[in-house]
Amino acid sequence: MKFLDQVKIYLSSGAGGQGCISFRREKFIEYGGPDGGNGGRGADVVFESIDGLNTLLDFRYTQHFKGRRGGNGSGRDRSGADADTMLVRVPVGTQVLDEDQETLLVDFDKTGQRVTFLKGGDGGFGNAHYKTSTNRAPRKNTPGWPGEERWVWLRLKLIADAGIVGLPNAGKSTFLAACSRAKPKIADYPFTTISPNLGVVRIRDEEFVLADIPGLIEGAHEGHGLGDRFLGHVERTSVLLHLIDATSDDVVQSYKSIRKELKLYGGGLAEKRELLALNKTDALDPEELDAKRKALKKAAKKEPLLLSAATGVGVEPALLKLLETVRAARPAKHVPMQDGETQPGWEPLNQ
Repeated sequence: MKFLDQVKIYLSSGAGGQGCISFRREKFIEYGGPDGGNGGRGADVVFESIDGLNTLLDFRYTQHFKGRRGGNGSGRDRSGADADTMLVRVPVGTQVLDEDQETLLVDFDKTGQRVTFLKGGDGGFGNAHYKTSTNRAPRKNTPGWPGEERWVWLRLKLIADAGIVGLPNAGKSTFLAACSRAKPKIADYPFTTISPNLGVVRIRDEEFVLADIPGLIEGAHEGHGLGDRFLGHVERTSVLLHLIDATSDDVVQSYKSIRKELKLYGGGLAEKRELLALNKTDALDPEELDAKRKALKKAAKKEPLLLSAATGVGVEPALLKLLETVRAARPAKHVPMQDGETQPGWEPLNQ
């Protein structure tokens, strides 16, 4: 399945049906009077967030969504039928933006959210509606009210518990493949990953979703490389795993480059909890690895994890630390105690 995370679509709710002018004419009914019915209501445009989707690819082929018009009224006081709702299904994590691509209109961050985005037009009145004690035979009706229309942008931000960031070829896809059943493209050249990947990590009978985004380079906020457009997919995560290639000449500069891009991007990424890890440690001798570890620890003011995604060494401890942070960020399930108090339904991991 191809990945598409941004698309522009046209939405239009249905107009109301027209009211009817009609009179009851039967052989033995001397004063039949008006019996024109009202028009039906036009279709509303409703967004719904659903599971099972992680791309906006369907909207590449269907970009216009037009609600049906309400039915016209008819004689014998019969009202027109209301049009069925135009339901637009989007993946969880989708944001609806105005045409300026900045004004946020709706944010679907939970499964099953339904929002009536555009209301259908009301139906017009038939002449029976205008019958009064002084106007017994009105010949007046009204057309249905028009619907609403607008262009909007849909932008998808994947719902993941943790995200992986780093320079190109830092081993992010290898790490994702090592700890989940995801099958991202892996090769020994930069920018192998050109779209985000998701994987479900299962450890200690618990699961969390891990997102791998394309690598960043210095100047990504200015559009260099693949730019920073994919950083939006880790905005909702509770923790970032910052992978650094231990075989690079300057691990400190690699760390500072990514931190700079996260800060310039905004969105709260620079303030998120970060786990730092040196990857590809199997390719270095112990003395060189220790020197790079100490240099990185001094620059980042935190102890980096040591791992090799290719061989699996150090992967489980990194996952346990990610899991603990994810669990702490999730809403705690409370279990009633005998004295009426509550206590968290889980305990911190014991390292």
